[in-house]
Amino acid sequence: MELYFSPLACSLATRIALYEADADARFIEVDTNSKRLRDGSDFYPINPLGQVPVLRTDDGWLLRENTAILPYVADAFPAARLAPAAGTAERAKLQEWLGFIGTELHKGVFVPLLDPNAPDEVRAYTCKKIALRLDLLEQHLLEQEFLLEDFTVADAYLVTVLNWAQHCGVELSGWAAVDAYYRRIVGRPAVGRALREEVVLYREEVARRRGGAV
Repeated sequence: MELYFSPLACSLATRIALYEADADARFIEVDTNSKRLRDGSDFYPINPLGQVPVLRTDDGWLLRENTAILPYVADAFPAARLAPAAGTAERAKLQEWLGFIGTELHKGVFVPLLDPNAPDEVRAYTCKKIALRLDLLEQHLLEQEFLLEDFTVADAYLVTVLNWAQHCGVELSGWAAVDAYYRRIVGRPAVGRALREEVVLYREEVARRRGGAV
């Protein structure tokens, strides 16, 4: 497998899943500003939207959305138990959480807040939506160690998205159970490894951009 990623972007969730599964994978860095790979080649043929993640499977075909990629990785490595069995109620709940994270948190809250070009009115409107969504998570995580009974790809996605809170003024400390969950999941070896590696890559990316290089 090959994962096209950008440091600390939502592609981090798939890196975490691959590390949790102890999978053999190749990681290809994308500069999402220039839409080019580190070797200078054009990323648009891989994804016409210029976005990560993209997963190239061992069969050579491409997946381009978290809600497709994460369950695929889980099913490819069943021994890692990163998703409930297909066709079960728990699997439906996994898909529900992936949908919630992707639409209500990732796109609905954090993308507008992280966008330096977002108008002030958009930011103000987005901030009004935060409490309802984190309140829902708070109530769930008061009684749950993970989103489901065990760690799944949904947790890999959620911890990735919650990691952005510190960069856009969202104080997780206002939701004690969510904050405790985030700290607990970051403490997992695979999650900590993925975060440490991508922080280094992110700093290198910022330095390259300042230097005018891809």
